[in-house]
Amino acid sequence: MNILAIDTALGACSVAILSGKHVVAEEHEAMLRGHAEALAPMVQRVLGVAGLPFSALDRVGVTTGPGTFTGQRVGLAFARALGVALKIPVVGTTTLHAMAEEALAAFPDAGWAISAADAKRGEVYLAAYARDRKILVQPRLAMISAVLSELSQAAGEHGLTPVLAGTAAPLIEPMLKAAGYEGPDSEVRQPKAAFVARLVANSPDVGPPRPLYLRPPDAKLPALR
Repeated sequence: MNILAIDTALGACSVAILSGKHVVAEEHEAMLRGHAEALAPMVQRVLGVAGLPFSALDRVGVTTGPGTFTGQRVGLAFARALGVALKIPVVGTTTLHAMAEEALAAFPDAGWAISAADAKRGEVYLAAYARDRKILVQPRLAMISAVLSELSQAAGEHGLTPVLAGTAAPLIEPMLKAAGYEGPDSEVRQPKAAFVARLVANSPDVGPPRPLYLRPPDAKLPALR
């Protein structure tokens, strides 16, 4: 199976090709804006490196969020359009799970991972995952001051040595250390498409993925008079 995976939801544009069990081509570039202009050329380059035409793809994987409103829509729109054109499944996964997957791969002794992305305003996008990919804490928007209570049940079941990932890891690490958590910071800060591909490889096709918005967009349509 050849899977094209993409992420544009947070602070990077990332594309990878998973062929069988191996990532055969990938490209990852940090960026805060410009995802829409960067994505299509990046996909073309990665397919070229992999030596695959679009027609050889069997599945598209994409991050659904949480992330920026525009970034989420760029990736999902591209993935859906490609899926329709090629008549292949499009499967989504969260940015938080992709970062956790990479962190757990880098730290094989960790039994679970905490993903925390800085959502500003004293809040984080938070989730936790076991090594077997079980969701320990569902993706949510949480106050930084409430992180410990959100993670308490997972810590009670899986211990106090999770690996941390995400842009908010440096924000919550001192709090976690003070509470007895001993897990390392993986320094994973953005999702990488290679890990998106691995997550969606065996996921069921349940229809077009929808964006995961944990906070309403700041911009609002004008009210009707």
